[in-house]
Amino acid sequence: MSLIYCGIDEAGYGPMLGPLCVAASVFEISSWEHGHPAPDLWKLLDKAVCRSPRDVRKRVPVADSKKLKLPNGQQRDPLLHLERGVLSFCEAFLLPAIDHDEALFGSLGVTFGSEAWYAGPPSPLPRARSRDALRIDANILSGTAEKAGVRLVGLWCVALCESSFNSLIRVHGSKGATTTHALRILAARIMQQWPEHEVRIVADRHGGRLHYADALTGICPHCPRPLEETDRASRYELGDRARVLLIPEAEDAHLPVALASMTAKLVRELAMARFNRYWCSRLPELKPTAGYTTDARRWLREAQPVIDSSTRAMLVRLA
Repeated sequence: MSLIYCGIDEAGYGPMLGPLCVAASVFEISSWEHGHPAPDLWKLLDKAVCRSPRDVRKRVPVADSKKLKLPNGQQRDPLLHLERGVLSFCEAFLLPAIDHDEALFGSLGVTFGSEAWYAGPPSPLPRARSRDALRIDANILSGTAEKAGVRLVGLWCVALCESSFNSLIRVHGSKGATTTHALRILAARIMQQWPEHEVRIVADRHGGRLHYADALTGICPHCPRPLEETDRASRYELGDRARVLLIPEAEDAHLPVALASMTAKLVRELAMARFNRYWCSRLPELKPTAGYTTDARRWLREAQPVIDSSTRAMLVRLA
């Protein structure tokens, strides 16, 4: 019996500007034995992946995106490791090649809102690694995964741009509604696509929240049954075959969550690159922003010549 082993994580929950991105990676494990826990994919794929970008064997690093994104202003592209990981997994299992950001967004199911600053022509990918090097990574990864009985069968991302983000807060009165909304979309898709499989969904816990039964209600025919709601973990059963686990720092314990973290962060960073290209084309001396609060306030001051009050209201997230 095979196992559907999924990870969900977000990027961009804290910033004042730009989208919130929540991604899911879905693996099928054919070598799994019923009753056993989900396997350690870092061990199963050890010949191809690692946890650190400093790996001497030059394997593909898969880890929390905060550990892999490089600082801005260095000689190397800050998205080097994120791009390498996400594109090598995509090309090993999902698409033969991804040549620009629009193709990546399409592969992941990313759609942006009506905000003009996310439109514009596609940007070439990969940005930081040669196509040949990426192809080698993908070939090693696919060969290793085939021997281990592992296959990536889904990699998706929900992008909540400013208008959608603010609308959810206005309706529900809570910033937490944004991540809950995306979690529901992704978990429902997983349950609908693999209704007869054993499913394990692992997600990073949202802040200090312990209770998620309401968030999981309605994503499948079975009502969630809480198994544990403690500081350590929130665990739920969905029928006879599905389990959901939410824990702090899940990306450090489960490779699918780490890959979801990397995917969400890469999508957000590519979206912010579009954001900055749009506004810098209108005010060339405007310094780009990553959207986090302190720098976002600086950016909003400097962008005043090209941003009226109604546009500012559209740009700024409510929380």
